[in-house]
Amino acid sequence: MSLSEAKLEQEYIVTDIKTNDDEMEAFLFTLGCYSGEPITVISHLKGGCVVSIKDARYNFDRQLAEAIHIA
Repeated sequence: MSLSEAKLEQEYIVTDIKTNDDEMEAFLFTLGCYSGEPITVISHLKGGCVVSIKDARYNFDRQLAEAIHIA
């Protein structure tokens, strides 16, 4: 499932980044968002979500949230 479908305050593991945009994939990698890393959705916002990755919080728009697949 994609990150936009995640339940609040539940830790998930990133399984894949599904995008053809190399810049987006590189950007997510610099944030620590890559396969095998834990990620938690703090809140869902209109058109995106706030996530916690490695003790940092980020606001992802819908495009980023849809590209991140979790288990």
